Amino acid sequence: MKVNGTHYRSLWPRADGAIEIIDQRALPHAFATRTLRTEDDVIDAIRTMAVRGAPLIGVAAAYGLALAMRHDAGDPQLAAAHARLGASRPTAVNLRWALDRMRAALLPLAPSQRADAAWREATRIADEDVELNRAIGRHGAGLIERAHARTREPVNVLTHCNAGWIATVDFGTALSAIYQAHDAGIPVHVWVDETRPRSQGLLTAWELAAHGVPHTLIVDNAGGHLMQHGHVDLVLVGADRVSARGDVANKIGTYLKALAARDTGVPFYAAVPSPTIDWTIADGLAEIPIEERGGSEVREVSGRDAADRPATVRIADDSTRVSNPAFDVTPARLVTGIVTERGVVAPGELASLFPERKRAA
Repeated sequence: MKVNGTHYRSLWPRADGAIEIIDQRALPHAFATRTLRTEDDVIDAIRTMAVRGAPLIGVAAAYGLALAMRHDAGDPQLAAAHARLGASRPTAVNLRWALDRMRAALLPLAPSQRADAAWREATRIADEDVELNRAIGRHGAGLIERAHARTREPVNVLTHCNAGWIATVDFGTALSAIYQAHDAGIPVHVWVDETRPRSQGLLTAWELAAHGVPHTLIVDNAGGHLMQHGHVDLVLVGADRVSARGDVANKIGTYLKALAARDTGVPFYAAVPSPTIDWTIADGLAEIPIEERGGSEVREVSGRDAADRPATVRIADDSTRVSNPAFDVTPARLVTGIVTERGVVAPGELASLFPERKRAA
């Protein structure tokens, strides 16, 4: 996608053997990039959310392993790098998927072959992510087109968190569908949840504004009200992990949107590339680990002051206890459909699209 007329991916290799990322902590107030040269740099970028979004985390981890192989490509280092990168964030399954794929590709090779092979494999994973998201967008745009055909009115989509191109290598998941519908001339308007505490909805608004998509930023608790009054045609979110039966782990607050959607008869969809599906988990509510993040994210708000300078404001005292779960799980029974690169399917029918990955009994 483009920023100020220049095409960017969210992560890209540099000629000097490092990787460059868009530092998402600066957005939407400033556009900045950051160079990652070591495995430790990648781990820090993932933990601090300079890199965020399940697909992008997986790609970054793959490159992190490739960077580690340049210093020591022996079996102990391969195992250690796999473990350290895998521990950087717990909920997004793409992280483990990418690292396991890298390890499987490298283990059969002699250590002298691993550095170059690791870089090639990480690049393949990055390029595949772009194509997966492009395909998800085509299928998701079909949902928006059909909604427009029913009413001949602009389609109002509500989304939660940021599932755009900066959460992936390019295109995005949920926003890929919105971009492709908009580009095809389908009138679409997006209700953008602010998504506290890290305000990732501001990233969605920044993306949509750059692409010229009509949108309105709303507080997280406004979604149900809008649905009650007929102002939402469908809910479309991304995911960090989806169970084999279709339970959806996404940014905290997604479950409440799904409950409101069910009560008001609004369809609820999750846009999910296949690496986000965890075929080893049946019961998402019981088995998906939920990351608990630091209290400062809740106690403080960052933005720009009256002089347009970066500023952080404390809104709660340290004497107040804070709980900060980063994700929740929406049960499959509340999900209308899962949008994948292979099509749209009801949650219980995921395995029909991916028979090769069906969870063993």
